[in-house]
Amino acid sequence: MLAMDQGVVEEWLSEFKTLPDSAVSTYAASLKDKGALVPALYKVIRENYSDLLEPVCHQLFEFYRSGEPQLQRFTLQFLPELLWSLLSVSAARDPHTSGCIEALLLGIYNLEIVDKDGQSKVLSFTVPSLSKPSVYHEPSTIGSMALTEGALANHGLSRVVYSGPHLQRETFTAQNRFEVLTFLLLCYNAALSYMSSTSLQSLCQLSSRVCICGYPRQQMRRYKGINTRLTVTSEFLVQLITGIHYALCNGEVDLGSKALDDVLYRAQLELFPEALLVGNAIKSSLHSAALKSNNKEGARSIQVEITPTSSRISRNAVTSLSIRGHRWKRHGETVDGEAAVGGVAIPEINVTGVSGDRMPNGDSLRPRPDGRSPTDGDMMGATSEVSMDPRGHDSSIRLEVRRQKSVRRMVENEGSGSASTGRNQY
Repeated sequence: MLAMDQGVVEEWLSEFKTLPDSAVSTYAASLKDKGALVPALYKVIRENYSDLLEPVCHQLFEFYRSGEPQLQRFTLQFLPELLWSLLSVSAARDPHTSGCIEALLLGIYNLEIVDKDGQSKVLSFTVPSLSKPSVYHEPSTIGSMALTEGALANHGLSRVVYSGPHLQRETFTAQNRFEVLTFLLLCYNAALSYMSSTSLQSLCQLSSRVCICGYPRQQMRRYKGINTRLTVTSEFLVQLITGIHYALCNGEVDLGSKALDDVLYRAQLELFPEALLVGNAIKSSLHSAALKSNNKEGARSIQVEITPTSSRISRNAVTSLSIRGHRWKRHGETVDGEAAVGGVAIPEINVTGVSGDRMPNGDSLRPRPDGRSPTDGDMMGATSEVSMDPRGHDSSIRLEVRRQKSVRRMVENEGSGSASTGRNQY
């Protein structure tokens, strides 16, 4: 560690000790102007054997215990780096160098799980209903929702998920380590909009290192840190993905993309369904969204694809326009006259003098010498049927018209007595 950075840290440690309680808010606002302080503190945390590590951790805990929101956020920005220092030291099985970091993290955890009166907190989350619109969806775009008795009974109900109460922890063990770390990441994600770019970069690096150490991907990433595999939980990875999603949409595209791929890689190896579901959903949404790679300054946000408010009509929906398009053409536009047989209007089509016309079965429409039409015998028992299918083709209409003409010709021949002997025998 450089002497200049060490001097900056020592000056910062001495300032807060002599600071009166009335000037805490003013001091918290002045921390933003100390540009060299934050990089110097990162160097102290990364050096596990630094003499300044213990007083720095104690000072950060005092910031968090003060209750001043700006001082608490100042401490939280170092949380990803503190987590990695703790996990790397635990993997190296050298707990003597991480005692002050463990005390700091446990102190923050024990402060967050209780309210101002010292009672255990119970965190609640209301699961949004798909039947009500939100910034993520419109009910009309999901499809038809059946109005069943069960759906109507649950229409106005909302599901609430509770977390807690959490137990006080005095030390880290193999059983409670990731329970505490997951809760701390939850507190960190609640203040993501206040985190600096350096903190977001540290979160992405933490995610990649935790997920690839000890696996073949570590060689591909060319990371030469510890080679021991770190145990993780599905809930811990979900909290990492939440922070990575925010970093992706706020300037850290390269690091965020690598971190997301590494977390999904580890989730596939561990078969964690929750982490796979959240990670793949975010990855799919990023393919169709333009990431704001230059948005490292200014307002912080998370991009979501908002569905349009106008309702979408299915292509197969029956509307007045679709019915109008399937209506029969007006008879005046297609033929010159009409003929009615059996009460059904039939367009008048002149087939006289047309030779060589064939029916579908190959018979000719030319009259026979005996005066009978080729289809007279077949049409005696036939009933008058006209296809009323609005989507029928013109060819089927012409076929029906010809059949009706044959029936009408047969009736006229019988009435005039011009039927032949063969016709009478038939």
